Amino acid sequence: MPTPPAASPRIPLVPASYFGMVLGLAGLGGTWRAAHLAWGLPSLVGEVILLIAGLVWVVVTALYALKWIVAREAALVEAAHPIQCCFIGLAGVATMLVAGGLIPYSHGAALALYIAGAVFTLGFAIWRTGGLWLGERDHSHTTAVLYLPTVAGSFVIGTVGGALGLADLGQFFFGMGFFGWLAIESVLLHRMLTAPNMASALRPTLGIQLAPPVVGAVSLIAVAPQAPFLFAHAMIGYGVMQALIILRLLPWILREPFAPSYWAFTFGVTALATAPIRLIALGDDGTVRYLAPVLFVFANAVVLIVALGTLHRLANGRLLTAPAPSPLPAPPARADG
Repeated sequence: MPTPPAASPRIPLVPASYFGMVLGLAGLGGTWRAAHLAWGLPSLVGEVILLIAGLVWVVVTALYALKWIVAREAALVEAAHPIQCCFIGLAGVATMLVAGGLIPYSHGAALALYIAGAVFTLGFAIWRTGGLWLGERDHSHTTAVLYLPTVAGSFVIGTVGGALGLADLGQFFFGMGFFGWLAIESVLLHRMLTAPNMASALRPTLGIQLAPPVVGAVSLIAVAPQAPFLFAHAMIGYGVMQALIILRLLPWILREPFAPSYWAFTFGVTALATAPIRLIALGDDGTVRYLAPVLFVFANAVVLIVALGTLHRLANGRLLTAPAPSPLPAPPARADG
């Protein structure tokens, strides 16, 4: 493997999981947009948050692309890792969420970003899932990150597609995400119920467990706003239960010191707030009237806490660190997985 240029040690090589910051910020921006429509809250707040999400996306995308140029070996090791590789799919998901933020300002630019993100997301999901079907996977590698390539990606393709006027196309991708969620959910629950305790460093990934039902509910509302509220209610209800279970496990999860991995909680939390608010905007005047304000405050608090923790690490030089000059060791997993 060629030696990276001499300047490369000064370039921070961010992991693909840093795209999770974009998901959390863009998700909160979407929550505020929904709150503006449903409750008349200031639209500026959501637009500023979406702008920040876009800026973070530019920085993370540029640094991640540089990683493939100046430290290709490190990037390949990450792509071959049985857990970390799933985060690569977030590059496309983050791109589509930025596209969603652009829709009111430039439909053409939003559509171009959406297509690029959707093509990358679908292509990566097919590659990653094909590797999983080869089998011979260690049970300890089965975590909620498995949702990211197929489930999160498909739901976001549907959601942003619906906002772009492609609701019919979005319905197909909603189906991909929905049935993928049900299949993976059973595998994850079996692992958590029967396999050894999850490693400490992986515990924050449980935050992703909250996302599928509520991100799916947001997608359903986007691609089929005329659908009976029953289905969205059911998915939100399951999401609330997941959130309560995670809160019950929070002391156990928090034994792992704060790290950017805690952004795993933010996308699901913001979707949990967004879905009922969007139902209110559609005329739902039942239980969501009481549930939505609580979840809205909760989502803002979670994202604010994680963002402040991240800024603290950045200020102390522990967020963007230069890589070691020597190549990273390969993990004990097959490269084709």
